[in-house]
Amino acid sequence: MVTPSTPRLVVAAPSSGSGKTTVATGLMAAFAARGLAVSPHKVGPDYIDPGYHALATGRTGRNLDAYLCGPELVAPLFLHGARGCDIAVVEGVMGLYDGAAGEGELASTAQVAKLLGAPVVLVVDASAQSRSVAALVHGFVSWDPQVRVGGVILNKVGSARHEELLREALESVGVPVLGALRRARPVETPSRHLGLVPVAERRALAVSAVSEMAELVSRGCDLPALEALARTAGAVPGGAAPWTPDLSPTHDDPSASVEGPRPRIAVAGGPAFTFSYAEHTELLTAAGAEVVTFDPLRDEELPEGTAGLVIGGGFPEVYAAELSANEPLRKAVAELALSGAPVAAECAGLLYLCRELDGSPMCGVLDATARMTQRLTLGYRDAVAVGDSVLAAAGARMRGHEFHRTVVEPGAGAAPAWGIRGRERRVEGFVQRGVHASYLHTHWASEPGVARRFVERCRTS
Repeated sequence: MVTPSTPRLVVAAPSSGSGKTTVATGLMAAFAARGLAVSPHKVGPDYIDPGYHALATGRTGRNLDAYLCGPELVAPLFLHGARGCDIAVVEGVMGLYDGAAGEGELASTAQVAKLLGAPVVLVVDASAQSRSVAALVHGFVSWDPQVRVGGVILNKVGSARHEELLREALESVGVPVLGALRRARPVETPSRHLGLVPVAERRALAVSAVSEMAELVSRGCDLPALEALARTAGAVPGGAAPWTPDLSPTHDDPSASVEGPRPRIAVAGGPAFTFSYAEHTELLTAAGAEVVTFDPLRDEELPEGTAGLVIGGGFPEVYAAELSANEPLRKAVAELALSGAPVAAECAGLLYLCRELDGSPMCGVLDATARMTQRLTLGYRDAVAVGDSVLAAAGARMRGHEFHRTVVEPGAGAAPAWGIRGRERRVEGFVQRGVHASYLHTHWASEPGVARRFVERCRTS
């Protein structure tokens, strides 16, 4: 049973590349090996790290994003994920104080730590410094007095003498050193154009990598001291209650109830479509749907009785040839879309619905082509629904995130999905018949009416 005082730690760093993922994932696995039920969380919109967290803990990895969901939902979503757990570990994003561009602390690891009332463990890459580490840590400790840095883990330590110098320097700061990881061969976690390779694409190797992370952390960190630090977290500030999809009101009608038949909604999965938030499936189920997963790489038919389709993010560009070769499924998707059935596609799903991707035929639902580029498109977006669709009524506002190295031409249909607000004003995406396709990743917990609207359209289409 979850309590507002669930022991918890936030693993942060001065910058990206310091070793947060290795330490956080290894710590999760090490705690789990000690018999603790561990709740894994990730700050920000990242889909890939939570897959490694899930391997480490045996529980669903969940995101805490104060931009996509709003600061008010961070603690409730955390408590929802932490049900039945003994301890929670939250992996930060970028540097401790880095958040949404131009938005101050919004969506930063520091903000999430404050919203959770959680102590922070700072992972420092010490490979090219000795006494200077004290100045660095002092700066992060004193920058925001509301952020409680409860300990430091030194990463990439060169030798016993190097560790001794680092520890001596940090004595003056008054922050305990809770671990020192020696410089060694990096744990095998291959990356490509959008970060780590997802677990679903390398499961056996990923299991081995997580095991190595656990061994590294167990050998180099003071696990009892880290657990004791987690237990110093008091009640979650503000008296937050766990988020519950069953009680999430619709955007338009808070008193709406779930009635009628349970439409079957097919959700794309498998190695090519690994990007999804667990809350989406929970919301669809709570809204009255039967959710069934299928793999576009292997399944030649949609699940029998499919009334609606959700195709999230992932890496279709890596599997373009295989997806194209599965012609029976491509035709089934096109026929479903042509019938007017609700189809929600985000990023990878958008590419899959195009006429072609890097020259390989795709579903042909949209009169558009997609191709890989060298340019990375990355960032949070404020969006407004241009017209009515299966996901939103015209004028509805949503926050989203873009993360891709592809381009779709044209970038928007005759009826666009979203208008992007702010300095970068544009329209993007496609709405046609029951299809809503866009590059924008959204988190439906911020607007539960999205799931209810989609399920109702599946029920009546």
